[in-house]
Amino acid sequence: MAKENIEKEELEKENIPEEEVKEEVKEEPAEQEVEVDPLEKAEAEIADLKKQLLYKIAEFDNYRKRTMAEKVELIMNGGEKTITAILPVMDDMERALEQMKKAEDVSAVVEGVELIQKKFMGILEKLGVKAIETEGADFNVDLHEAIAQLPAPTEEMKNKIMDCTLKGYKLNDKVIRHSQVVVGM
Repeated sequence: MAKENIEKEELEKENIPEEEVKEEVKEEPAEQEVEVDPLEKAEAEIADLKKQLLYKIAEFDNYRKRTMAEKVELIMNGGEKTITAILPVMDDMERALEQMKKAEDVSAVVEGVELIQKKFMGILEKLGVKAIETEGADFNVDLHEAIAQLPAPTEEMKNKIMDCTLKGYKLNDKVIRHSQVVVGM
């Protein structure tokens, strides 16, 4: 109240009506809004974005390291399934060798080795390996490798496979070894 009395006295001295002063006071805001400097706002946003970027870079680096470790693991132990499947054949081969040393009947040994070979081919087929058929087939550059050409005994045998010197194989329809063949010309 004392403050209002002093203001009234000053207004009277200057001959300013009290109503004008109240209007002027009303026009001024009671609380001044804190105006944020746009430069400070931009700098704060930049700092926040830098922080986010650093997190994303670290996250990506961890992802890259993890995938590299997984690839190395696959390369190092990728053949484990195949090797585990082939080990019983190895056991059979060792038993066959022991029997060959003692055997007097060659036909029994041959039969045992044939069984082992069938078992081995069965395992390979389960893993997706198939032999490339060559007997009586047309020569195909995508499947066969011609190591020799012989005159064809008949006109029908021209450009056909006459003999296979090394079997070829496919793994899931991809040639992993071409058949080496003799072709009629």
